[in-house]
Amino acid sequence: MEKYDLIIIGAGPGGYEAAIDAAKTYKMKVALIENRQLGGTCLNRGCIPTKTLLHTAALYHEVKAHGEELGLTGTDGDGFDLEKIQERKNAVLDQLRGGIAMLMKSNKITVYNGTGTVLDRGRVRVELTEGGTEELEGSNIMIATGSVPSLPPIPGADQDGVVTSDQMLDWSRPLNSLLIVGGGVIGCEFASVFSSLGVKVTIVEALDRIIANMDKEIGQNLKMLMKRVKGIDVHTKSTVTEIRKGEDGMVCCFTEKDKPVEVTADLILISIGRRAYTEGLFSEESSEEIRTMKMEKGRILVDSHFQTSVPGIYAIGDVIGGIQLAHVATAEGRSAVAAMNGAEPPVDMNTIPSCIYTNPEIASVGISAEHAKAQGIEIVSQKYPMGGNGKSILSLQERGFIKVIADAGSHKILGAQMMCARATDMISQFSQAIVSGLTLEDMAKTIYPHPTFSEGIGEALK
Repeated sequence: MEKYDLIIIGAGPGGYEAAIDAAKTYKMKVALIENRQLGGTCLNRGCIPTKTLLHTAALYHEVKAHGEELGLTGTDGDGFDLEKIQERKNAVLDQLRGGIAMLMKSNKITVYNGTGTVLDRGRVRVELTEGGTEELEGSNIMIATGSVPSLPPIPGADQDGVVTSDQMLDWSRPLNSLLIVGGGVIGCEFASVFSSLGVKVTIVEALDRIIANMDKEIGQNLKMLMKRVKGIDVHTKSTVTEIRKGEDGMVCCFTEKDKPVEVTADLILISIGRRAYTEGLFSEESSEEIRTMKMEKGRILVDSHFQTSVPGIYAIGDVIGGIQLAHVATAEGRSAVAAMNGAEPPVDMNTIPSCIYTNPEIASVGISAEHAKAQGIEIVSQKYPMGGNGKSILSLQERGFIKVIADAGSHKILGAQMMCARATDMISQFSQAIVSGLTLEDMAKTIYPHPTFSEGIGEALK
């Protein structure tokens, strides 16, 4: 039986980054188990493929919409090939997977291709993909198995013509229309991709606004831009009752303002969120302690150090619920490794940025004005419309803004909400400000280069 200091089940950004930290920083002997590809959901079925498609679609839409204005010729017609777009996406994934494999090798991390099952404290069995089994022994075990798309109990949701984000990322056949059930991050990003490619897109959302977890103003502005610029129909406060096959495609039946509505589309995408993935993690051969590990609604419960109810077994990322983001899983994994070694967490888990890669991009960190009001916190709120930003104008960006929330007394930065080009790149300035306890005046001391999108930050701080 091979012995390790740490056995990690799941090679997503939480698992493989934790493996590198354990091996490099703490000199631990590490085994990493993965039953699909290195990189997990983020690299193979989430962040990276989605953003690759978004980049291509945005370029196409920009040339189609503004080619003549920019002085570009030959921009008429259906100038894209979905199969080639998918080929390019797959090439990006191959390159990044290769990079992770090299990192595992250079840090002397042993990778097992197969499904890991926790048998007891310190014991894991691997059902190898190529056949056979291996039994591993480890001082610590980390569960980082991620999540899979959730499927709602909607009649007809399990038939051909209805897909999840996993299938949508590989879609290469022509589409004239697409209906998306769910107006969260996943739904809005796919709406941006396919509407940019000329597909008629409809969003059906049960809540009163899209991306409801973000600042209310952002949701309102995005809905307006989706309709005005991309021609996307957005139905909020709408509950889907049935999906069925029709003569001209798939029919989605839903109620909106207590009235029945039916919309027909070539394809229906279900994107209502993701659930923790624990398939194969435990078995009848697992000890009673493992089989009765504390869980809630399918997710594994952990303490503040990411340790489960079983000492020596940790869990991080989507499998524990919470904020399901790749960078959160990475931070949790690194914090769990630190806890195993009696060290302080290397990152601040209280300040987590959120990003949406629509056009324009959306990013936020800290609290919004709404949340501050609900908590009884007196604030000052400063906002700069990006319509006056030189880089935004010359690059034909849509309307957007940068909003900064600070404590009314101390002027310490409490949060920021951004809806503009490169928002996802710039939000880290506010994350750093919150972690470092900076004030509006501290941030305003910085000289922002011209012409840049980041100049908008300087304007918002004035």
